Amino acid sequence: MRIIVHAGTLATDEDRLVKTLLRNADILSSVGTAVPGPSRYRQLLRDTLVSMRRADPAPDAREVLLDALLDRPAAEVERLILSNDRFFAAPQQAFAGGTLFPQAEERLANMRRLFDPDDLHLYLAVRDPATFLPAVHTGLKGPSPEDMLDGLDPRELRWSTLIARLRAAAPEVPITLWCYEDSPVLWGTILRDMAGLEDGTKISGAFDLLSEIMSVEGMQRFRAYLAEHPEMTEPYKMRVMAAFLDKYQIEEMVEEEVDMPGWTNAMVEEMSEAYEADVAQIAQMEGVRLLTP
Repeated sequence: MRIIVHAGTLATDEDRLVKTLLRNADILSSVGTAVPGPSRYRQLLRDTLVSMRRADPAPDAREVLLDALLDRPAAEVERLILSNDRFFAAPQQAFAGGTLFPQAEERLANMRRLFDPDDLHLYLAVRDPATFLPAVHTGLKGPSPEDMLDGLDPRELRWSTLIARLRAAAPEVPITLWCYEDSPVLWGTILRDMAGLEDGTKISGAFDLLSEIMSVEGMQRFRAYLAEHPEMTEPYKMRVMAAFLDKYQIEEMVEEEVDMPGWTNAMVEEMSEAYEADVAQIAQMEGVRLLTP
């Protein structure tokens, strides 16, 4: 069985991906893909991973979990999707000890042990630290930015460091990721890739994020263009999305104001430039696949 672990991450998903996949449950079921509701496994899986910090899992732990997760025999499932934007850490522990997701590699390694017979794949989104850190901080509604970061210099946050840690901890687990900023254009591609559907397969919700940042007129014209060109490939479709966004984008929906005490415009620009270089480095890492428009 191929097991897809969608780790979010924080401030990049808010369960939208798994909710969209659940809307397509019938289509996915027809190709052997199971998407259980998060309430069926998040606490159970968390408790199992926590217990593995003290002892090896029971010999039948995998079978017990699958029996609780699935509504049909495991032998009928070719692909299982598990999603949790807090898989690596809850917001309160996201930067403990000044490290981004300090328990991430342990949790991934334990998932690998738990589902040893299976083909485990990790999916996650990364986000510009200049907007990622304020978004996480806003969600906490308590500690100061300094307390939240616990000694981490925001200008030194690198997603590539996290990815390198994950690769070292579980080198046999392939990683697929994308930039949060590209999600509106990539959304349908991400959904199909994660679900094991062929390019071009029609799925409900493929343009949900796009419709939030494009005017009503733009979406109407875009959908009309798609109807007139039914044989359009996915790469070409993304170029068309970009062209329509260039003309019909709702500016206030894509412009993010960064509001963190002590941060200057120069600092924000420095962080964003470092992020672009960081993503380019990630794209060259072995065992990592970066989805791009």
